[in-house]
Amino acid sequence: MATLHIERTIQAPADTVWDALRDFGALHTRVAPGFILDTVVEGNVRTVTFAGGLVLRERLIALDDERRRIAYSILSDTFEHHSASNTVIAEGDHCRFVWVVDFLPDGPKAQVEAMMNAGADAIRASMERT
Repeated sequence: MATLHIERTIQAPADTVWDALRDFGALHTRVAPGFILDTVVEGNVRTVTFAGGLVLRERLIALDDERRRIAYSILSDTFEHHSASNTVIAEGDHCRFVWVVDFLPDGPKAQVEAMMNAGADAIRASMERT
């Protein structure tokens, strides 16, 4: 199983970042516009269209306002198993964004890591503009 752990310091208040991140259908408007082109929510599943044309379906697993944590799973034949979480941790007037992903098989690890890094950079840029 592959595990990836990505962190970014974001120069924005944790509550501001969490408010956008917890909005399950707003990836393309509030969280990572430009990196994410569209998000369509049906029940607890969102269909996400990325700038490069990739389309993924993600199921919401948990939304924890107290811990500022969202957990989801990608629904795809690419993965036998996939689980991910995003957590926002307050650090004074800024925050830390933590993204952890576990998946099987571990073959696409380099591609997943590259997308996560690009996504985390897009999230940081968007949140710091807000």
